[in-house]
Formats: sequence, structure tokens, C-alpha cells
Amino acid sequence: MTEQPNKRAIVSWAFYDFANTIFSMNVISLYFALWVTVDHGGQDIFYSIALSGSMLAVAISAPVFGTISDQTGRRRLPLILLTIISVLATALIGEASQLWMGLLLFVIANYCYQSALVFYNGMLPSVALQSNVGVVSGYGVAFGYMGSIAGLLLVEPFVEDSGRSAAFLPTAALFLLFAIPCFLFVKDPNPKPLYINVLQSFLILKKTITNSSDNHVLLKFFIVHFLILDVVNTIIAFMSVYANKVIGFDGQQITNFLIISTIFAMLGSLVIGWLVKHRGTIFSYSFVLWLWLVALTLIVISPGESLFWVVGPLAGVGMGGVWVTSRAIVVELSPPEKIGEFFGIYSLAGKMASVVGPLLWGSVVWIFQDTQTLKYRAAVGSLLLVTMVTIFFFNTLKKQIKTAQTFG
Repeated sequence: MTEQPNKRAIVSWAFYDFANTIFSMNVISLYFALWVTVDHGGQDIFYSIALSGSMLAVAISAPVFGTISDQTGRRRLPLILLTIISVLATALIGEASQLWMGLLLFVIANYCYQSALVFYNGMLPSVALQSNVGVVSGYGVAFGYMGSIAGLLLVEPFVEDSGRSAAFLPTAALFLLFAIPCFLFVKDPNPKPLYINVLQSFLILKKTITNSSDNHVLLKFFIVHFLILDVVNTIIAFMSVYANKVIGFDGQQITNFLIISTIFAMLGSLVIGWLVKHRGTIFSYSFVLWLWLVALTLIVISPGESLFWVVGPLAGVGMGGVWVTSRAIVVELSPPEKIGEFFGIYSLAGKMASVVGPLLWGSVVWIFQDTQTLKYRAAVGSLLLVTMVTIFFFNTLKKQIKTAQTFG
């Protein structure tokens, strides 16, 4: 008899996506960046180093956590521990009176948040069962977008009453509250004795990267994907700072801007998914890259609020579209027996982009630090150049991808 999916476990698992995107939106995308640069007068490079440093630590340790997850089958306990540490560190940020202490707490919170995702993603096959993985993953993405909007709306009253420092405690509380169903109702199906072989973890990673060299087209695509993720991840982290310091948005306007962007990211995922089905991955990925080129150009040239409001929907669609199209290309180009390995490199590219992109932004702003708002336009200009390079590389790769799709 075929085992049926556990609906309570599926909903509980998806609620963790709802929970962690509250952290992602409120801390990474909105309040912490402004807490550093506005409330404490810190330079963008401080936030860049904290964000990039925590992501570098994640990139280094993720293979170890992945091996622990696979070898022991124990995912729930590490997920709970990492989430609780992230929640505690997030709650304490608002109490930090000194900038360096807030930055340290953010590094801890973001590291644990990102690392917990290794174990969370590892739960998916046992929660969904093989035939429903795509559907259940989609539930998680949908819940995640809803969590982003809910987190903004629920925390905003605290900020209006007491300032940005008041955002972190309720954000932490909401993160924990909506994570509890996953803690309680998603079980480890076959836990094994705890055994950790750190060396083996890195040997597996080395083997995965070495084996990928046999598939040159996919390896080149990972480089393209890394470049555009530099742009996407940096915009996610710094758009609230740009909106405040260059466009002059207040807190309410920034919140509305992010909500609109998130709604269009939801819609964009559906539209781009339809485009992938009917026009193919090559056309769809090119379309998304050009969408980012237009959005970044509008950011750079936008003289005030009116034109800038157009950026939110464009970037939202581009954000949702990047993930939809890139995953489809990886599936098309990966040998079926190695798809897990190649998605491991795909994930590593995303983490490394979260290291490089913010450092690029912070460095440009630091170099032009005496130019008022010009330094921020220069930072977006650097991302615009990266996007142009990405489009050029992808155009040179199109024919190879098409050939690989035909004969792969």
C-alpha cells in the first residue's frame, strides 16, 4: 500500500517558511540595514562585512551540516537549536546600545537562520513523499511570500510607536511562534546514531565540484547564475537603504514598497513559470535578465518617488523569475543520477553571491563616501554593469545550452 502524505506535517513544514521569511524581510531587507546606517550612523560597509562574513561562514559549514543531515537522519533537533539561537540573537539586537554589538548579534542570527535551512530543506522528501515534492515545495514558497508581508504588517506598529530598535523583539517572537508547528509535528522518520565526519563532508563537496567539470555547459551556467545572484541578493539587502537615503522614502513608504515588490514576486513566479512552459528556459532566463537591466537602470536614473515606484514591481517579478528559470535549467542540464550534486553547487553559488555582492556595494559606497547620494547611485551602477556582463555571458552560452537540452 502506497504511503500517503501527512497533511499536518506538510502544513507544519510550510509554516516554517512563513516563519523564516519574517526574519529575512524584517531583519535582512529592512530594519537592520537602516538600524546600522541611519539610527547608528554606520557606513554601509559595516553591514556589508557583517552580512558577507556570516554568509561566508555558512558557505564553509553548510557541507558539514549537509553531511550530518544525510548520515544521521536527524534534522529536527538541529533545526530547533539553530532557530532558537537565531531568535535569541535577533531579539537582543534591539537592546544593543553599541553598533558593534548589534553587528555581532546580526552575524549570529543570520548564520543560524541560514544554517537551519540546510536541515529544513532536508526534511522535504520525508514530508512530501517523492511524488509530491514539487507541490509541497510550492506550498513552502507561497507561505514564505505571505510570511514576508505578514511580518511587515505585524511589526510596523511597534516601529511606529518606539522606533526601529523595537522591530527586533516582535520579529524574533513571530519567527519562533510560526516555527513551533514544524518543531512539533515534523518528525525524523529514520534517525540514526549521531556520527559526524567533517573531513568526509568536504571530500564530498570537492568530489561534487570536480565531477561538475564533466558538464561544462552547466558549470558555465553556474557562473552566470552566480553573477545575477550577486545583483539580486545585494538589492534585497540594500534597497531599503537606497529608498531612504536617495529617494527620501519614510518608513511607511518603504514598507509599502516592499509589500508591493513581494506581491509582484508571487505573481512573477507564476507568470515566469508559465513562460518557461510555453517559451522555454532560454527565452525565459533572458527575459528575466533584461528585466533586471531595466529595473536597475530605472533605479540609477530615478530623480524622485514617481519613477521609483515602478522599480518595485519590476524587481519583484525579476526576483521570483530568477529562481523559477534557474532551477528549471539545472533540472534540464543535470544527469538524473547527479541532480542532487548539481543542486548542491547551485546552492553554493547562491551563498557565495551573498558574500561578494554586498561587499561590492559596501566598497563602492565607501570609495565615494563624500559624494552624498551619488555614492548609492554608483553602487547600483556597479550592479548594472554586473548585469550587463551576465547578459553577455548568457548570450554566448545560449547555443551550448540548447545543444545540451537537445542531446542531454
